[in-house]
Amino acid sequence: MRRLEHFPNLVTMFFARAKERGDAPFLWRKQAGAWTSTSWAEAARQVASLAAGLKAIGLNPGDRVMLVAENRPEWCISDLAIMAAGCVTVPTYITNTERDHAHIIENSGARAVIVSTQKLANVLMPAVLKSIHAQTVIGIDHLRLGQSSVDCHDWRALIDQHPTAPEDVTADFAREDLACIIYTSGTGGSPRGVMQHHGAILHNVNGCITVISEDFGWGDEVFLSFLPLSHAYEHSGGQWFPIGLGAQIYYAEGLEKLASNIEEVRPTIMVVVPRLFEVLRTRISKGIEKQGGLASRLLGAALDIGAKRYHGRLGLLDRPKQLAVAALFKPKISKKFGGRLKAMVSGGAPLNPEVGLFFQSLGLTFLQGYGQTEAAPVISCNRPSAGIKMDTVGPPLVETEVRIAEDGEILVRGELVMHGYWRNEAETARVLKDGWLHTGDIGEIDERGRIRITDRKKDLIINDKGDNVAPQKVEGMLTLQPEIVQAMIAGDRRPHMVALIVPDPEWTQEWCARNGTSCKFERLAENSAYRTAIGQAIERVNKDLSVIERIRRFVLADEPFTIENGQLTPSLKIRRHMIREVYGERLDALYGPGG
Repeated sequence: MRRLEHFPNLVTMFFARAKERGDAPFLWRKQAGAWTSTSWAEAARQVASLAAGLKAIGLNPGDRVMLVAENRPEWCISDLAIMAAGCVTVPTYITNTERDHAHIIENSGARAVIVSTQKLANVLMPAVLKSIHAQTVIGIDHLRLGQSSVDCHDWRALIDQHPTAPEDVTADFAREDLACIIYTSGTGGSPRGVMQHHGAILHNVNGCITVISEDFGWGDEVFLSFLPLSHAYEHSGGQWFPIGLGAQIYYAEGLEKLASNIEEVRPTIMVVVPRLFEVLRTRISKGIEKQGGLASRLLGAALDIGAKRYHGRLGLLDRPKQLAVAALFKPKISKKFGGRLKAMVSGGAPLNPEVGLFFQSLGLTFLQGYGQTEAAPVISCNRPSAGIKMDTVGPPLVETEVRIAEDGEILVRGELVMHGYWRNEAETARVLKDGWLHTGDIGEIDERGRIRITDRKKDLIINDKGDNVAPQKVEGMLTLQPEIVQAMIAGDRRPHMVALIVPDPEWTQEWCARNGTSCKFERLAENSAYRTAIGQAIERVNKDLSVIERIRRFVLADEPFTIENGQLTPSLKIRRHMIREVYGERLDALYGPGG
């Protein structure tokens, strides 16, 4: 296969892979209980024909096209076709509100929108109708849009009415040309449009393929896509990376069916965010604990052996236990993940090292990566050849420069760095200086060139004595407790830390059953024994924290942090500013008068 650095753009890379792979399966979707595939050749034909259709309805090179769809083969084909037509993709979350859609349409100046379902169109159309930019709506499914001032087209009809061979597509744009505008999910305010050029994503793909080919071997790879494709992490890691590998992509049925999909699809590489690893860890632990007996003892042995190996303390006396775990336990865990998994890659947010060590102890190769949308998005990744350290995010990708500024901020330079924020010169100038991307992350580089992240520069809590506290570290430790499923700490310009706690619902049900009490939130919030149990979990964490990091008081959240209530981003990171809007007064009240 061709070396990726020779490709002038993403579209050329795709058509080259499609020509090599031919009738081999490429995109998979489960319908009516059965997985069905679209071949590379058929996908290439559809991309070429849809690109011709987009041109035929009046779209010109450089026009922005918004894409609103769940993960499915048509998402990938649409993204490729938009770029093949010389246009710019604007991926958009399906969880967006009408207001979110209106902001993105107006800010990007999108002339057309591709939307998948009637349900999504119902939320989208009011924003489209109010826009002075959007003139065309293309429905992937058959949509009923009623009387409308915009032109409406059927996605399939555009393909059928403009049959075009892949070799007739002229993809003459360069690596520095704009490929997509990805709007950040807004953990701290209104989303900004990150301009990712073709070369930035190709740089990412080449770097990721280098890790796989050198450390694991490049074979017939299979991916299971379930994170939102509108997020930069999945867009590059779950779509363009597999395309660069010539891999198959299966689209998961949803998070609730992820476990069964993993066993069915048997992926070789999984791209996951930390929150999902934490959930999987909890489910695996609870499932084995309920089995009790041998299963529970083997889990304990696996974690003990894994910790000793990781810290270099594995001795000869551990050999029998190690053999038992390898023979009786690890094969069962491997089967639950399909049996051929090369590596699980975590990104999108920091992961507690204890969670990574848990999976590593079960025999699953676990890699933590680091990046941000402004870097297309992968900057670094752990790899066996560099020595995997769970408290690091590995060395930078090939041809990626990283240095630490005087104030500890991580700076990045290379082709992966964005060209700037769309129509936002002030913010662009703030983060891009002399070719260096100022990431806003605080960290250091160890003796083997691995990056260690300590926290987000803007998220650092500075107490009333000027001490810095990294909230993500403390929150990660809190959510490892069985009693706590989510947490956010606060304490900026205050004498100590306080916490907002979301209790684990399964633990809560078990606690209520043991204590013969109602599980209604109103009753539990006033139940002193229940609050004491939560407080004991916090105290266990406090024992491993410094004095300035310890949680002194806490309040219970009314409901979990979710995407729907605006308190989580689509990549499952907490949106601190939104949570503060709801709980700020209650958190402040924990300090008392003059606190």
